Amino acid sequence: MEPSLCFFLIALISAFFLITYSSASAILGIHPLDEKYYASQAIKCKDGSKFFNKARINDNFCDCIDGTDEPGTSACPAGKFYCKNVGSTPKFLFSSQVNDHFCDCCDGSDEYSGSINCPNTCVMGGDVEYQTKSHVSAISEVDPIDVKEAKTKLNLEDQIHKLTGLKIVIILQVVLIGCVLGFCLFRRRARSRRRYR
Repeated sequence: MEPSLCFFLIALISAFFLITYSSASAILGIHPLDEKYYASQAIKCKDGSKFFNKARINDNFCDCIDGTDEPGTSACPAGKFYCKNVGSTPKFLFSSQVNDHFCDCCDGSDEYSGSINCPNTCVMGGDVEYQTKSHVSAISEVDPIDVKEAKTKLNLEDQIHKLTGLKIVIILQVVLIGCVLGFCLFRRRARSRRRYR
């Protein structure tokens, strides 16, 4: 096997894993068990009424009456949004609660439009009662430097969690690249042995 062919195979495998990972994790508002459901190019509405393609997911236009095509927007009245709420209890929201300027998910994922900043409070309890009780008064009593450090720590923990899935993909890529390189070297040695016989 030529070295250029080996590098081409490695690049092809890497691109496959990156595209697969980015497309599966890019769909906002779906339950992790539904990721396989949304993985194909032609997706059927869960009520069976019609099909739609992957490009129509979360395009802010309700194609399915049951809201299957809009899990991450408020376009479909019957739609449901899934809050992962890592560090707290995951839950479903009505689609009308997405981007409504109120942080319904403790991870802030329901307010992604950027019009409001929802900090990740899942590690601190995550429910609305906790957020409105003593949390606000406790922040005013704490030194502003401590608040900045806590926010920085929460942001770092959130970023670490987001990169966990990517780490698995990278490990798989390294293993596959090692296998391809090993195969290429094995074939090269086998060919060179045949030539010298």
